[in-house]
Amino acid sequence: MRLTIPSDLSSLLHTGLWRSAGSLGIKVATAGLTYLTYVVLSRTMSADEYGRFAFGLALATVLAIAAGIGQPTAILRVWSQEIVAGRQPAAVRAAQAGSVLTILASIAIALAVCALAYLWHLFLPSQGSINHIYGAAFLVLPMALAEYNSSALRAQGSLWTALVPRDILWRLALPASVLVLFGLGVVLSGPDALVLSAALLAGMLALQFWNALRRHYVLSPVAGVTRQYWQRWGGISRWLLLGALIETAALNADVILVGLMLNLESSGLYFNAFRTAGLMTLFTFAIELVIAPMIAQHFHAGEMRKAQAITAMGAAAGFAFSLLVFVAFFGWGDWVLSFFGPAYAEGWLVLVLLSLGLLFDAATGPSKIVMMMTGHERAYAMIFGTIMALGFLVQIVVIPAYGIVGAAAANMGARILAQLAIALWCRLRIGLDTSLLGFLTVRSATDRLPG
Repeated sequence: MRLTIPSDLSSLLHTGLWRSAGSLGIKVATAGLTYLTYVVLSRTMSADEYGRFAFGLALATVLAIAAGIGQPTAILRVWSQEIVAGRQPAAVRAAQAGSVLTILASIAIALAVCALAYLWHLFLPSQGSINHIYGAAFLVLPMALAEYNSSALRAQGSLWTALVPRDILWRLALPASVLVLFGLGVVLSGPDALVLSAALLAGMLALQFWNALRRHYVLSPVAGVTRQYWQRWGGISRWLLLGALIETAALNADVILVGLMLNLESSGLYFNAFRTAGLMTLFTFAIELVIAPMIAQHFHAGEMRKAQAITAMGAAAGFAFSLLVFVAFFGWGDWVLSFFGPAYAEGWLVLVLLSLGLLFDAATGPSKIVMMMTGHERAYAMIFGTIMALGFLVQIVVIPAYGIVGAAAANMGARILAQLAIALWCRLRIGLDTSLLGFLTVRSATDRLPG
């Protein structure tokens, strides 16, 4: 059966697909450079030091999301909502306030982590070095600000300025710097690698900020705009923060938990398997970067047919890519993992289990983005968070007996249940089918009054 696309949707989908292809190109390059970074670090560091780096990076990622206070997702929605309503000054103030909140929260969280680490080491000195915790604290501000700047620029229609500094230049500079230092006889420890990452990312943010100003994008933090902004949008920001924390924890808490319950070497192995499995979601993530502001714009304008068409395109394209990568991992996953070193090839089963969970993620489409962009952030946090939290508790029970395989199986099961639940919510409560079957509902979707 040939699927015909209505003429009023053809141009919309063509634009979205081409922008997604551009985003995918950046993300493929990002994935390659990220993978190269991990390979270089794992090959130039001892297993224990690489485990410290993996632990610190996972911790910094979670803390950076907390420091964002939900602003990376909020600006994607608020900017589109204010622009559609004809309130451009309010959209500008929202972008400025989000930057201020991110910077202040990042500094506060980094200082708190350093203080807690110091007290922990003071009273429990036998636990060993905690320098990787301090290294993680250094990364919080640049990682949080990079995430917010990317979202703020994408909300304003930028793609290259939003993504290239962090996703390409930073990830190119880091492995190159490590190799140069290694060639000079300098072998980095885990904490050293974290601090170097923070310094290089800060430099890329400065470059991005200069380029954004030159192109007249709104990115500068401005004092005096946060109070009014928070009074209006603070409620959704808290739920957006919780949703972002839950999603980030689902991708990073396992690494931290394995490191705490087993050892740092196992943490490094699990980290490599999870980051490798994450390559499956490249196209899904690339598409979501593009369609998030588009969904917000069309949904709040009442254009449900266009919102459904964009969602269906995202689900189909993302799943096709993920399925191909899953097949490759199933057949040659041990070979892929061996790039990190011969010992890491034993993580094949962990890789396959984690990949299967992410394959279901792709099959249910951009359900998270749809919920966040349409005002259902509270439901997302409650549904996804509850199921993933239960999965985390299961991991605590099974890790002592089954190790990293048990952790991966619990993560897979929780992710499958959570994605099915939020996709069903989108279909029944929002009126958008985010799954692979979404294209069947495009013709029957009915526009409504803006609101």
